[in-house]
Amino acid sequence: MDVATVGTTVDENLPYYLPNGDECVVFEAAFRHQLPLLLKGPTGCGKTRFVAHMAARMGRPLYTVSCHDDLTAADLTGRFLLKGGETIWSDGPLTRAVREGAICYLDEIVEARKDVTVVLHPLSDDRRVLPLERTGEAITAPSTFMLVASYNPGYQNVLKSLKPSTRQRFLAITFDFPPAESEVKIVSAESGLPLEKCRSLVDLGWRFRALKNQDLDEGASTRLLVYCATLIRSGIPPINAIHSALIEPLSDDDDVKAGLMEIARATIG
Repeated sequence: MDVATVGTTVDENLPYYLPNGDECVVFEAAFRHQLPLLLKGPTGCGKTRFVAHMAARMGRPLYTVSCHDDLTAADLTGRFLLKGGETIWSDGPLTRAVREGAICYLDEIVEARKDVTVVLHPLSDDRRVLPLERTGEAITAPSTFMLVASYNPGYQNVLKSLKPSTRQRFLAITFDFPPAESEVKIVSAESGLPLEKCRSLVDLGWRFRALKNQDLDEGASTRLLVYCATLIRSGIPPINAIHSALIEPLSDDDDVKAGLMEIARATIG
């Protein structure tokens, strides 16, 4: 399948995703050659939907883990549990994915504790092995297993970043918000709001994104635009939908919110 075909084809039987480059081709090549993949991009730009789309396209089960400060290696691999007076081993999502030859997606991997990335090292190089110290197993990943991780580079700091020893075990794709016309199609397809009514919303989203690192820490995500369009389609007046779905999630500062509302009124009319 060539890049041009991938970029223009949307399969209605798969989770909706509109490609904007060769990301589908790269994912397919990574899956075929048993290579781990790292997705980099801002919150709400489509990374999680992309993985769901590609897992369905590859015909593989998908295990998604939302990483956080308290996530430990044991949460991924498994632990012994007491059931009915017996101590029984229970696989974690990563172990289940390896055993089943599924796709395991670690969302916002930099949020997890450092021992998590240590567990991933033998699984993300040419060994493709998941060692379980507590059971004495060393599970070799089948050819259909794939490890995918993501993070938002904009939130990285000295305390939360991927070490080079981890980053260089992965292929990587940089994601960003789609071009305006593509985003209009995405928002319309996801919300059911007609295309012409989505254009002004997308324009507003881009105006808010221009304020990133000025009045806003983050611009309006595609996800928020879909939420806003969904409210409008349900009958909520556009300016009210914008307030609830875009402005309130973006800031707690009353002055900033008032400024955003002025931009919204000027853009939407």
